[in-house]
Amino acid sequence: MYLMAVRWLEDIRADDIGSVGGKGASLGEMTDAGLPVPPGFVVTADTYRSFIEDTGIDQELFAAVDVETEDSAALAEAASRAEELILGTEMPEHIREEIMTAYADLEGEEPFVAVRSSGTAEDLPEASFAGQQETYLNIQGEELLDRVQRAWASLFTQRAIYYREQQGFAHDAVDIAVVVQQMVDADKSGVLFTSHPSTGAPQTIIEAAWGLGEAVVSGSVSPDNYHVDRESREIESVTVAEKKIEMVRDEETGETVTRSIEGDRRDTQVLTEAEIHELVEMGERVEDHYETPQDVEWAIMNGTVYMLQSRPITTIDDTSSDDAEVEGAGGEDILSGLGASPGITSGAVRIIRKLDELDKVSEGDIIVTPMTTPDMVPAMKRASGIITEEGGMTSHAAIVSRELGVPAVVGTGGATEILRDGQIITIDGERGAVREGRDTPKESEREPIEEARPKAPVKPMTATEVKVNISIPEAAERAAATGADGVGLLRMEHMIMGTNKTPKRYIDDHGAKAYRDEIVDGIRTVAEEFYPRPVRVRTLDAPTDEFRQLEGGNDEPSEHNPMLGYRGIRRSLNEPEIFEHELAAIKHLYELGYDNVEIMFPLVNDAEDVRRARDRLESVGIDTTKREWGVMIETPASVMTIEEMAAEGIDFASFGTNDLTQYTLAVDRNNERVSDRFDELHPGVLKLIGRTIEICREHDVDTSICGQAGSKPEMVEFLVEEGISSISANIDAVRDVQHEVKRTEQRLLLDSVR
Repeated sequence: MYLMAVRWLEDIRADDIGSVGGKGASLGEMTDAGLPVPPGFVVTADTYRSFIEDTGIDQELFAAVDVETEDSAALAEAASRAEELILGTEMPEHIREEIMTAYADLEGEEPFVAVRSSGTAEDLPEASFAGQQETYLNIQGEELLDRVQRAWASLFTQRAIYYREQQGFAHDAVDIAVVVQQMVDADKSGVLFTSHPSTGAPQTIIEAAWGLGEAVVSGSVSPDNYHVDRESREIESVTVAEKKIEMVRDEETGETVTRSIEGDRRDTQVLTEAEIHELVEMGERVEDHYETPQDVEWAIMNGTVYMLQSRPITTIDDTSSDDAEVEGAGGEDILSGLGASPGITSGAVRIIRKLDELDKVSEGDIIVTPMTTPDMVPAMKRASGIITEEGGMTSHAAIVSRELGVPAVVGTGGATEILRDGQIITIDGERGAVREGRDTPKESEREPIEEARPKAPVKPMTATEVKVNISIPEAAERAAATGADGVGLLRMEHMIMGTNKTPKRYIDDHGAKAYRDEIVDGIRTVAEEFYPRPVRVRTLDAPTDEFRQLEGGNDEPSEHNPMLGYRGIRRSLNEPEIFEHELAAIKHLYELGYDNVEIMFPLVNDAEDVRRARDRLESVGIDTTKREWGVMIETPASVMTIEEMAAEGIDFASFGTNDLTQYTLAVDRNNERVSDRFDELHPGVLKLIGRTIEICREHDVDTSICGQAGSKPEMVEFLVEEGISSISANIDAVRDVQHEVKRTEQRLLLDSVR
């Protein structure tokens, strides 16, 4: 039976998703509702299927991609062969004719169109295929046929093949449709939420930038932000961002290009008051049609508003924000320490003095131990709370507990002697207190963190980007749910130390490939959760005293002060074989399609460190002109040589304030005799940070902070005033930092107006 190759949007409805994919079905619904959707049609999924079957390439295609996906060479060959088969096979004449006939029916002579993939498995609840197929803008004439075939071929990129294998989807069971729409040569564009994306409150939130919307959706530009109360129609807040770039159509070539925005337009408000209200009204029409809050992409061309795409908001948290009522109060405080991870929880004590005791920790127990180590993470995930005798706010226990959302009290002294196995206690991770007995929440309040938090990221609402720090890949989903603009610090050492072996011992025991795979798996977990938002990975930076606790640690040097010793980039450059395995793992991630991964080198001192690190990147085949890479600013020396480092081609500089403060003030933050003098807000430290930001702005190098101090309100205010590009906070502090950044930006904007 002959199947029509194309279907016009006005003839498509929501139940056609199997034929036209998720995007196509949504656009058809919006068109039917009378919303201003650019005209277009869909090359159906049946057409793709007909193409591969009628030309006889289907069996060879599916055989080619049936490979061991952990074998990077085999995976690359599979993707290459699939592309060769699809692009090297001539499209049947009847399909060509029908597509070009539909194209000719669009308005204008050889109009520009947008070509977007629309997967039939894009919106399944158990798997997300977002970002894995291609979009082509400003396509004209016969180019359309080539882009349709390229969209089909994008079903078999390395990343898409790998992801389907991981999710258990058969390659021959997934089809792809292609949306072809008249191009909106936007003057301004962006996204809007018809209700608050976290609380569901009747508040429209709009993000806007100059040019095409791809810059906003991809996160490559910081957009303006507008909040409007839908009931009163009052514009509650306006945040005008510095918009450094825009994506536009080149008038000479017709291609989509990224251009720098010069002059006053960078800081000019994108939307007029009338446009804001028109977008609010348009958003309400979309929400009324779907009968659920929507996330809408829009564009404005020559004063006309267009709706480009709409999907349900999936981040609204329906749980109550009221504090949990307590059925029975516990006893007096029996132990105190530092409140390292907020929350109150009750459970049975499990005292852990040796690693072989970890198996006695069951779901809901409270781990009590002298200190935690990376190999304890699986047990920490089962526990409802953590208590340690040693450690501070930057200890392993504190960092990991915050990322897991588990209440923790650290530095308690003699917890393993005072408490006993099986004892029921309650810990308060905010106050740093431990008390006898159980404070039990009402039954209706007993809801796991996994179910109570948002399931997807909230869009950024500030001009200064707010990112998140991650120590363990297991925290990726929770981190993404904060709405952070990306990951400002992903620590590689925790992926290695979690094996309980030093890098050298692990390679000796399991081989170099297994070592690289450990790194690939850890980073990929985070990169997938955040895609396409950037994930900044710091190469190995563990002091020797931490390595000495692992298998193979006897071979580590014994240092008087490991924080000043054999660590960071100095160790990496001195052990090039191990360093290159780390970089090769990142290169493999690029090959898999994770182009959102960025590379950050720790503890650099000068341009010579940067040159040698860059040479290592290039030696493993990473193009430093195409990939984002940068350095940590953790020593006064790196501050004083930042101009020379900028000249070496770094894309960003990120402050590690814990070390920068130690090395500037000569204070060991873990030494109780002087720890009260440890102050990240010391004028000397702030002057070093301010100087670095100023020089980096002059050289177009982004600046960020990923140290503990980035979560402090006073530091946030200082950094925003200085013009930092991004602030990376602990998972539990992201929302507070977002609000603090917003308040500071609004105050600065108000001051400039006044």
